[in-house]
Amino acid sequence: MNISVLGCGRWGSFLAWYSDRIGHDVTLWGRVGSHHMDRLLSERRNDYLELPTSIRLTNDVMTAVEGADAIIISINAQQLRSFLRRLRAEGVTDKRFVLCMKGLESGSGKRLSTVFNEELEGNRVAVWVGPGHVQDFIRDIPNCMVISSDDRPLTHELVEIFKSPLIRFYYGRDLIGTEIGAAAKNVVGLAAGILDGLNWSSLKGALMARGTSELSRLIEALGGDRMTVYGLSHLGDYEATLFSAHSNNRRFGENFVRHQPFGKLAEGVDTVTALMNLSAQFDVELPICRAVNNIIHHRKDPRGEIISLFLRSTKEE
Repeated sequence: MNISVLGCGRWGSFLAWYSDRIGHDVTLWGRVGSHHMDRLLSERRNDYLELPTSIRLTNDVMTAVEGADAIIISINAQQLRSFLRRLRAEGVTDKRFVLCMKGLESGSGKRLSTVFNEELEGNRVAVWVGPGHVQDFIRDIPNCMVISSDDRPLTHELVEIFKSPLIRFYYGRDLIGTEIGAAAKNVVGLAAGILDGLNWSSLKGALMARGTSELSRLIEALGGDRMTVYGLSHLGDYEATLFSAHSNNRRFGENFVRHQPFGKLAEGVDTVTALMNLSAQFDVELPICRAVNNIIHHRKDPRGEIISLFLRSTKEE
């Protein structure tokens, strides 16, 4: 199959590497001026992996899109709408897209598949989410992930295209729950990092128990299956997000509390704003998300917020 990956950061470069490894003909696109792409073009490597010479690199998005049997998008979630408008202006149609990114549109709270369908009609879309770190996959440590779409035949097509002994895929049956769960786990990851930064890591057990509970209520309010939160897109990704040294969201939260800089993308920072919008729209209390939002965006005292969240009030479990 001809597979194109649009986005050349940590995850995009891995997806190109992985697609090549399992036998596909791969093109990797990065925008002009991207320092990620500039390094790949000059060295064919980044901080995580080395790309084989069989992978084509290009700055021309239509070179990547034309002739592709499946197109993976792996960019900053907040850039998705403007990027899709660019593809629409180029007349892209009748293609299979996979969104390999986790987040919600910050201003609207919309899921990424909703943004896709609003901006790029005439194409089919699925999401690919779940646990796993590039650093583990390139060491041949396998994991399980999920592909989900409202288009069930597309889900099955994509699982057949991308399955391998390294990644076992499950068919996602609840797109709403899958997307909300995948996006929200990054916010829980921020909270885990905040606990680490305060040296209160033992509270992660309470964080996991309460995090799944509050997100299940939101998923149900949005029309999804509240049990999806206990699957691979959310709870199944907690180890990789709440505990791993490789987790950007956990590390961002830890560094934030310790007043240390962190220069890598942490999608949870924008996602928590979107979740607070959804909390207001659907009248669903999201206390963990609210605490994280207060700490990061309103500069509230982390210790006070965490004490208020976990230790002060008595509630029924």
